[in-house]
Amino acid sequence: MTDPDPLVIFTPSGKRGRFPVGTPVLTAARQLGVDLDSVCGGRGICSKCQVTPAYGDFPKHGVHVTDTALSPWNSVEARYDSTRGLPEGRRLSCQAQVQGDVVIDVPAESQVHRQVIRKRAETRALTMNPATRLHFVEVAEPDMHDPSGDFERLSAALEAQWGVTGLTADLSMLSALQGVLRKGNWRVTAAVYRDHTGAAPRLLHLFPGLHEDGLYGLAIDLGSTTIAAHLTDLETGEVRAASGLMNPQIRFGEDLMSRVSYVMMNPGGDTEMTNAVRGALSDLAAELARDAGIDPALIVEATLVCNPVMHHLALGIDPTELGQAPFALTTSSALSLPAAELGFAAINPRARLYILPCIAGHVGADAAAVALSEAPEKSEDLVLIIDVGTNAEILLGNTSRVLACSSPTGPAFEGAQISSGQRAAPGAIEKVEIDPVTKEPRFRVIGMKRWSDDPGFAPRVAATGVTGICGSGIIEALAEMRMAGIMDASGLIGSAEQTGSARCIPDGRTHAYVLHDGRAEGGPLITVTQGDVRAIQLAKSALYAGARLLMDEMGVERVDRVVLAGAFGAHISAKHAMVLGMIPDVPLARVTSAGNAAGTGARIALCDIAARAAIEGNVARITKIETAIAPAFQAHFVAANALPHASDPFPELAKVVQLPDVSFNTGGSGADGGGRRRRRRG
Repeated sequence: MTDPDPLVIFTPSGKRGRFPVGTPVLTAARQLGVDLDSVCGGRGICSKCQVTPAYGDFPKHGVHVTDTALSPWNSVEARYDSTRGLPEGRRLSCQAQVQGDVVIDVPAESQVHRQVIRKRAETRALTMNPATRLHFVEVAEPDMHDPSGDFERLSAALEAQWGVTGLTADLSMLSALQGVLRKGNWRVTAAVYRDHTGAAPRLLHLFPGLHEDGLYGLAIDLGSTTIAAHLTDLETGEVRAASGLMNPQIRFGEDLMSRVSYVMMNPGGDTEMTNAVRGALSDLAAELARDAGIDPALIVEATLVCNPVMHHLALGIDPTELGQAPFALTTSSALSLPAAELGFAAINPRARLYILPCIAGHVGADAAAVALSEAPEKSEDLVLIIDVGTNAEILLGNTSRVLACSSPTGPAFEGAQISSGQRAAPGAIEKVEIDPVTKEPRFRVIGMKRWSDDPGFAPRVAATGVTGICGSGIIEALAEMRMAGIMDASGLIGSAEQTGSARCIPDGRTHAYVLHDGRAEGGPLITVTQGDVRAIQLAKSALYAGARLLMDEMGVERVDRVVLAGAFGAHISAKHAMVLGMIPDVPLARVTSAGNAAGTGARIALCDIAARAAIEGNVARITKIETAIAPAFQAHFVAANALPHASDPFPELAKVVQLPDVSFNTGGSGADGGGRRRRRRG
């Protein structure tokens, strides 16, 4: 028996397939429907099809990628590199040919439909008490009778005129000091950093004369899948620019444990991932400064929130201990560092970086930021806060007590591991409705407000096409399938005969539901498969089980309200989430969205040093629950596989949604011998 063809895996889409040796990477991408740009017909002229191969062991994918997985550089790539330059590690996918199993990352600039980072800045009234402030001072000129240095006289002026005592400055600031003082004719504006710790104030920058162009900071939410940042005015709190990008570490593994495994299996893997994410952070900072039209030197501060694995990798710390009990952090305390230590080359060289404290080994600074934003410790009623991403952070609490845990949901909620799944980008299905009688669907795609059954839909969608289905789309599709009787409570998709819909087509030993067939126009066939259902079931079960663990610890069967945070919370309806049993049963009006709460928490910490002191104190009082070792987690997880749940009642959901009582088990309990389905509403 001959060996199978090499396996080619594309990130961040997660699409994969086997191809004969010698297949160009671009050809493999096109056959799999991977979003990879090329306008020159594969002749190596346009350079838009650049990709980055990843090498080493990838336990999650079950492959070992050697440095011979792709053909060597050819003359076309060498010529392009010599004339225009090819970034280190990049290949032209039209020239590189598959030689063995390989993992290929498609960077954002090579994607036709650019990723939509759905982590906008939420409107929030902020208390402005920043660490860095501007002070205009008049400095005494040097005098033969006063032997003090220029820095000492600047320090004396700041103390006399502004009450700043004990000023410090690093060598780079001292080396620039005399020129600025003389250029300003001894009148200068000092940017002085004083945080909540009582440490000596630092001189971060000195401007000649009166500086009125402001100071800025970056609030950064470093997620496993996406990185979002907001350039914020440190005087007003206004967000001047916001942007995001895919976390380039995705090529090493889509979820956190895959990345930890990569470090364990590949010596130097942690350094690879550290360099990748630091480069992305620096690029993002430069992009924001350009977008806002400001001098990058005016960015003097940054705050960073992230989960524990991202925390360690950004800091250059081996995350191996986080992959095994007892999940020990190197440090859980808040950190204040020179931003330059994390490679922020595009901002002020003396800028300071504040990293919020981590709560526990699997509950990171992002959860602390959510707690800072949503303040569960001030809630009179019992609130469950869920920040859903590749890793879900869950908080439950009120004025008496706050609990926290993390649950490994994986990337399915973001469109990964889904047969027709993709990241959020123009052309991706994001909203779905299915008629319960005809079983016919209609949908909306990102970038359009028209539904697919609108006569004006086709001409308007022609520019992007209908390209796939993103996380919010797959959630709504499954919930609608459950409400329409296309899928039963176990998650099984019925046949065409059982459901009465020709859209239910055979798919191996199971069935799939056709959401959109664009093959006649050269587009994809977009289906929801049984494998897709299983991926969402696993993710939602982990989420629900984590919430139930906190409720058990609190000794309650119900919560008063639910807050959904993150991109998921902003783009999924409460009804669809509850139909799938992703969240506990509460009145739908008591389910709200907090948007990007982690990013909001980062902005609060950036603008208010008192908030930094407050969250450091609150984190110490939060009770941490470790889902990985909790005996009840598995039982809750198994029961949560049903849709919405095998045993927990959902009385509030039943008031607004009547789920059909159908079963498509092959044993025949859901259909009689003639294949007729048994169905009851109520």
